Amino acid sequence: MATENRTGPTNPEGTPGTAGPADGQEPVGATGTQGTPGAPGPEGADYLRRRALRRGSAGWLLLTGLGVAYVVSGDFSGWNVGLAKGGFGGLAIATLLMGVMYACLVFALAELSAILPTAGGGYGFARRALGTWGGFLTGTAILIEYILAPAAISIFIGDYVESLNLFGLTSGWPVYLACFVIFIGIHLWGVGEALRFSLVVTAIAVAALLIFAVGAFTEFSADHLNDIPVEQGAFGANSWLPFGLIGIWSAFPFGMWFFLGVEGVPLAAEEAKDPVRSMPRALSISMAVLILLALLTFFAATGARGSAAVQDAGNPLVVALQGDGAATGLSRFVNYAGLAGLVASFFSLIYAGSRQLFALSRAGYLPRFLSLTSRRKAPYLGLLIPGAIGFALAASTGNGARMLNIAVFGATISYALMALSHIVLRRREPELPRPYRTPGGVVTSSTAFVLALFALVATFLVDTTAAFTALVVYGVALAYFAFYSRHRLVASAPEEEFAALAAAEAELERK
Repeated sequence: MATENRTGPTNPEGTPGTAGPADGQEPVGATGTQGTPGAPGPEGADYLRRRALRRGSAGWLLLTGLGVAYVVSGDFSGWNVGLAKGGFGGLAIATLLMGVMYACLVFALAELSAILPTAGGGYGFARRALGTWGGFLTGTAILIEYILAPAAISIFIGDYVESLNLFGLTSGWPVYLACFVIFIGIHLWGVGEALRFSLVVTAIAVAALLIFAVGAFTEFSADHLNDIPVEQGAFGANSWLPFGLIGIWSAFPFGMWFFLGVEGVPLAAEEAKDPVRSMPRALSISMAVLILLALLTFFAATGARGSAAVQDAGNPLVVALQGDGAATGLSRFVNYAGLAGLVASFFSLIYAGSRQLFALSRAGYLPRFLSLTSRRKAPYLGLLIPGAIGFALAASTGNGARMLNIAVFGATISYALMALSHIVLRRREPELPRPYRTPGGVVTSSTAFVLALFALVATFLVDTTAAFTALVVYGVALAYFAFYSRHRLVASAPEEEFAALAAAEAELERK
């Protein structure tokens, strides 16, 4: 049926994604910059069969757990630095605006992932809407986020291990190496096992946040919220906005920490059960859970001990529970649970980075050998190489905050481009079958687009060095694409085939 063809390539079972070619057929080879199929590639007929993921490994519950796992570490630490940038009022407004941005983006991604349920995620959406350049720009920005963030979190795990005096270890390269080796090993074992492990650890972290909130609210006082001294001379400064109106903007990147990473759920589409239905459901539920956790954590921590007390703390939830500095049973429990939250996010972000690298490599945007999969259908090089890069960065710099700021820069670029992709597809292809439709349509995605641009500028306000470092990395990647890989794309990759179908249909309509 024509409507089936327009929802993307299908395998013999009818599931959109990366099935190999039919018996006796050669895959389409490299494509040029316009996406025109070229001669059969050198890989032969088994190109896609050697790059297949394990289908049906994740239902909506595991996908929901994955969405929460990406983010949950941000509830335990990091967001509180926004208090030092904007005060309680500034961070509260920033968190509200960033929550709106993520909610709008998630609704847009739910529609896009139902149209094109492949491992490409944001790259695939942008490829269809914005062409090869748009696809590469989006995919590279996502890759920057998902390679840098695990490196940063491994450092934070080391800090937690040292502070908890676990096994007498101190934060350093042996702990970082152990993180990458153990958790990449679980991913190599299999995606189903990996996502179930992630769900268990995430459930522990979420339960700890709920228990923390119950304990902290017993000490809640509204007077604690606005106890940061007002900065004299700041425009619009008052007790709620001690750093003035500019403090709201400066707090944007930290308001994002309550939600950063949830947009990675579509990267699991090829390994999901019934992705057309399960993906929108998982995205919506994940976002609802994260909003609830953000509200509880933010108000409980600041109201229990005061914004001034937690603004610079490496473990703000523990500080909020220890008024006199003495550890309690609850604070110890939350401290250990914070480590579980970091592990959950570290583990799931490794998964996301490997799938984005897999999709870009399979389509030829990056070296094709990176998308090879093992007998257990895991993209082993897509796991090992980003892991090696992440470990090297963590061990050589030890600067987790800087790496997270670079990751946020990449994230904001990808958000703007993914929201723009939704707008373009709605305008250009209104008749495209949409099993799920974004509430509010282009108004919703336009809101996400504008807020993402404001968040992108805010990264320069917080850490100029990180922003310019990310720009340099981005520039190197774009040079590789401009001079080499854009001439060697693989037309039979699902995302490329989907875009080629659109181009062919448009050509027929013109005739």
